[in-house]
Amino acid sequence: MACASKKKCGSSQLTDEHKAILATMAAKTEPLACKDIAAGCGMESKAVSCKLKSLKNKGYIDSPARCKYAITDEGKKAAA
Repeated sequence: MACASKKKCGSSQLTDEHKAILATMAAKTEPLACKDIAAGCGMESKAVSCKLKSLKNKGYIDSPARCKYAITDEGKKAAA
């Protein structure tokens, strides 16, 4: 999915939305699908998809399986 606003996605600072996604992921032990993350943090799937791309580029999350996302140790530190 393409991000509607590359400026927002490419920002180097973590937004409240980024933090909500990381917090949702940190609370789970297994990799999550985008829709599960969206449901957990009360956001739309498209918005979460955009944010996941930027979080992955920053090294805060990883994709161990197709369409599944897991938080990294670095992501856990950023969520705290």
